[in-house]
Amino acid sequence: MLPRLSHEGTTNDSEDEEEPERPLSEFYPYIRCALCSYFLIDATTIIECLHTFCKSCIVKHFFYNNRCPTCSTVVHQTQPTYNIRPDRQLQDIVYKMVPFLEESERKQMCQFYKERGLDVPNTVVISPPGPVVIKRQKKENIPPSVFTIPPELDVSLLLEFVGAEEGIANYKPLERRYVRVSGEATVRHVEIFIRRMMELSSACQVDVVCGDHLLDHFQSLKDIQSFVGEEALQDGLLVLHFGLVLPSQP
Repeated sequence: MLPRLSHEGTTNDSEDEEEPERPLSEFYPYIRCALCSYFLIDATTIIECLHTFCKSCIVKHFFYNNRCPTCSTVVHQTQPTYNIRPDRQLQDIVYKMVPFLEESERKQMCQFYKERGLDVPNTVVISPPGPVVIKRQKKENIPPSVFTIPPELDVSLLLEFVGAEEGIANYKPLERRYVRVSGEATVRHVEIFIRRMMELSSACQVDVVCGDHLLDHFQSLKDIQSFVGEEALQDGLLVLHFGLVLPSQP
């Protein structure tokens, strides 16, 4: 007796041969965040290098560094959050592969809003079971980026460390060299930022220079940019050099 054929012309004997199951751990490099080592939540991809992380993880990382945590590619000189995009297709895959992950995340989000007396957004819902259908959005319906720059932050700074005087030690490197600030901010505000980021001792002094000019604490960034002119700018950034010195003895 001949074996029965399926519609594709193959025997039904092949239908009994199930594809071997693979452990979930084999897919960890593709569905886990390199920053928190947990499964991707709100997957977000860097458009410069296509590495993906949890949205909250990568946004926190960009507070201190403008490079990709995986490959060290410069994402953006001043606003790296401009060059990240939500990866909903990958997030749907993660939710399909990890049982109860989406439901658990939804419950945590609901609890977060309720504890603060806030209304739970309608977007906090569980995707219906079944195949994932990716719908192409019309360009005009895409919501604007949440990472818009407030108009008052009108000066982009590049802080260049030139060194420390002999006798000054135990300070951290300045990891966040690119800063967006208000033009009304003064050199004193810049010094406070540097002291906080580098964890400087009060025993050392921060000298800030723009071009060939040693700046006074009271000078605003807007006035400095206007006074020094084009030589103060590099690719649209106001460049300030700073060094650490010991205060002069009376």
